Amino acid sequence: MTTFRRRIHCASTAIAATLIALPAAQAQDSGEPKTAVSGEAKTARTGALEAGAKLLQRKAPMRGFDVYLVGFHPMKDHPEIQMEAHHYCHQVNEDFAQCVLFDGNTAKANMNGVEYIISEKLFNTLPEGERQYWHPHNGEILSGQLVAPGIPKSAEKSLMKQKMNSYGKTWHFWNSGMEGQAGDKLPMGEPMLAWSFNRDGELLPGMLEKRDRAFGIDTEAARSARASLQPLAKPQAGVDDLKGKFGRATKDIPGVVDMKAGATPR
Repeated sequence: MTTFRRRIHCASTAIAATLIALPAAQAQDSGEPKTAVSGEAKTARTGALEAGAKLLQRKAPMRGFDVYLVGFHPMKDHPEIQMEAHHYCHQVNEDFAQCVLFDGNTAKANMNGVEYIISEKLFNTLPEGERQYWHPHNGEILSGQLVAPGIPKSAEKSLMKQKMNSYGKTWHFWNSGMEGQAGDKLPMGEPMLAWSFNRDGELLPGMLEKRDRAFGIDTEAARSARASLQPLAKPQAGVDDLKGKFGRATKDIPGVVDMKAGATPR
């Protein structure tokens, strides 16, 4: 086979693989958002303007938001408010990523927040007063709560390994719906600082199971597979910030340890 024919064969194989994978990706849609936004349906004129913009305008800042993660957030000042968060992230460099948050993964999903993710190295450079806004990620990773749907398990584990000991600064601008409760029809009130779950039992019953059914995910299997990441886990700031504030019994997650007040970050 000539070099040219080999290239054509490889390209055809890649295209075929993409087409085969597409229905599986569509099957992982999370369903309709909980909240229907107030307002009239789009007119034909608006649709035409959108079509023209799509053809003529550049969208450079949106390129690179290719990493898709699904997890859960409690609000730090109101832990009873808990949301399933769909992150679309751009890894800017090895130490910094920025994510746009939605309440689903369909075309009708509502954008309801943002998250910045930094490495332990960058967290250690933050002023003491700033650190109260950044939640730890080891609990989300080692519990299996944080997932990257649609990629091979080996790639997902490698991604989670990269995020060990990292931190996130997350603001939700819109309570667009939570488990068992309807959301606001429009973004209302002040932004809410979100936090992470750092103990088993903090997440509202049913939320994890519902997510797993929607995506065909086995969180317990993911948790078992990530047990080998525990030796990488360092004590993190913020692990105990919401301890005892969920009104139900909780259990420590192996490897998830709070950095005690006054300790020097490693």
